[in-house]
Formats: sequence, structure tokens, C-alpha cells
Amino acid sequence: MPVVRLDAAFVRTATCAQGKQKTDFYSDSLQGFILEVRATGNKTYYLRYRDPFGRLRAQKIGSAADVSFEKAQKAAIQLKAKITLGEDPGKEKKRLKQIPTLEELIRERYMPHIQTAKRRPDFDEGIIRLHLLPKFGRHRLAEIDAESIQAWHQLKSASGLSPAYCNAMVGVLRRIFNLAKRWGVPGAEVNPTANVTLLEVDNIKEVYLTAEQTERLITAVNNSSNTQLRYIVPLLLLTGARKRELLDAKWEDIDQDRREWRIPLTKSGKPRKVPLSKMAIEVFETVPRFPDCPYVVPNPSTLQPFKSIWGSWTSARTQAGMPGLRLHDLRHSFASALVNAGRSIYEVQKLLGHAKVTTTERYAHLANQTLLDATDAAAQVTGITVSGH
Repeated sequence: MPVVRLDAAFVRTATCAQGKQKTDFYSDSLQGFILEVRATGNKTYYLRYRDPFGRLRAQKIGSAADVSFEKAQKAAIQLKAKITLGEDPGKEKKRLKQIPTLEELIRERYMPHIQTAKRRPDFDEGIIRLHLLPKFGRHRLAEIDAESIQAWHQLKSASGLSPAYCNAMVGVLRRIFNLAKRWGVPGAEVNPTANVTLLEVDNIKEVYLTAEQTERLITAVNNSSNTQLRYIVPLLLLTGARKRELLDAKWEDIDQDRREWRIPLTKSGKPRKVPLSKMAIEVFETVPRFPDCPYVVPNPSTLQPFKSIWGSWTSARTQAGMPGLRLHDLRHSFASALVNAGRSIYEVQKLLGHAKVTTTERYAHLANQTLLDATDAAAQVTGITVSGH
């Protein structure tokens, strides 16, 4: 362990001792500052020190080919100062190595967690696979910052994705970091999504089908390659159920005699009962049943609930001349039909399964229009004429 006057000139000429793999040269002026010279000619700066438990450690500073002597010496002095104040550079280096990539965290912790904790893990899985992993999958958690998330969020919006979906992508990433922090995962001490500005979303967008549009849509779904779509769409129109509620429905929950459908788990987390019209019962009676399959409208290929019917639905709505129609609009159309039939907002709330009437009040303007139509109809039979008309 030769002690030398370690300077830039010495570094340039230093060689490994004959017959050895490496030789360590110790600085005579800066305790623990070392130049390691290997038989291959490679030279590396280190700082040797004792950790808080008295164990001898060595912290690599850098290769002499990449770091000048002056910078290496300055780094060694800074490291010694941190050690004197009680810090352990080796421990910090070890902690950084323990920080997982986003892909590792999702694969090992997040996906197994949501398989049992979430009712719809497939939604998160789709966002993760299509959007999060391609962008951030290889990044360690500590490398993902608010600025990069904000830029990615804006880029996704500019690509044509809806504001609500773009916000949902940030929401999934936020949940991942929140859980990682709760689990004590290194690198998740701060959630980088906290300062990301979300897009404004106009959720008050409803589409109500006319009788003629409904007829075109039914014709299109009857011609669909997805043979279950001819039952799914009419049942959504006739019950106002949410898409996932119907796709996961089981025959044991359909009471055709009492004309009642019990949905065991809804968006609110509570079960609810849906009264079924005679027409809805007629549709249920035409739905084919598969042996040993409990589901009402399963994927015929797997006899399990559809994970998605996006492709066949898009084809059908396009064929019907309504490419922008959403499956959720069928629920709005059901609400519209109720209001236009003279049913109260409270009845609509009950049939849609809304927890709060404020959610249902978006349909109040339809009730006002119904009342205006009624007053106009009454005016027509009064026999009153207005001067000048």
C-alpha cells in the first residue's frame, strides 16, 4: 500500500507493480484518497472510509480517463465532509441501486395488487401497456419527474385522445406512486404527478338517440360479426345499465318472473336492483345460453366476459352512420326516454342507480322540454287565436 504524493503528474506515469493485478496508491495529504492502477493500465479514483459501524468501505469516484485529478480530489474532499457529518455514501449508492424501474414495480407489485383490489383491473392494464410502459417503463422511479409527465400528458392530448382519457392515464400513474410510497418502495418518497396540471373535461355531453337512429343502430348490430352485440346493445338501451354491469352479468341474477335484475356490484360499490320492462324480458329470452356458462352475454370463444367489445362496436356504429356514438350514450338515451315519458328525476335516479340526485339532474332540461311540449299541445286545443297570426 504505497503512500505517495498523489497529483496529476503522478497519475499520468503511475503503473501497476510487476506481477500484480492491481496496485493502490494512497495520497499522503488526503486520507483515504486512492488511485487504483490495474495491470491492464486502467486507473480509477476511490475514497476509502469507515461507515458509522466502523466497517471499511470504498466509494468509487471515477476513471482517471474520464475525470481529471483536480475534479477527483475535489469530489473526495466533498465525500469526506459528508462522511464527517454522518452520511454514508455507500449506503446511498446501495439505496439508488434498489430503486426499481416503473416496469419492475408494475410487474412485481402493482398488477398483482389490482387483480384483487380493483373491480376493473383491465382498464389500468390497458393504460399501462399502451401508454405508461412505452414512455416510462425503463425509467427508475426517481428519474420520473413532473416536467416529463406534463410533456407526455400534453403530447397524448395533441394525438387526439380525449381529455378524460389523458387525465385517466395520469391518474393510473398517480395511484402507482401512491401505493409505492405506502409500501416503502425506494424512489417513491415524492409523487411526481402531484404537480401535473390536468386537462379540463366537459362531462356534460350527452347523446340521445332518435327512434330512426335506434333503428339504424339495431340493424347494424344485427349484422355484426360479434353475434353477442345484437343482445348487448338492445339490453343497454332498455335497462340503462353500465357496459361493465351487463358484460359481467350472470343468469343467476336475472329473475324473469319478477322482472328484476340484481347487480351485485355497481360503480358505487353497492348492489342494486334493476326493474326490467316486458321488452327487456323478451330480449333476455332470446339470448342464447351456453352449457356450464353462468354469464349472460359471454365471449362465445372463451365463455368468459368480454374484456372489450371496442372493435365490433366501432364497426357497428360506423355502419349505422354514427361513428362518434359511445356505448355510454345508450345509458343517456334510456334516461332521455324515461324523462320524455313523464317520469320524475327521482325515478330516473333510482333506475340509473345514481347515488346522488345531483348526478341525475343533468337530465332536468329534458323534463323542461317535455313540459314545454305539453303546454304547446294544450294551447293548440284551447281554440284561442292571437291577433296577427
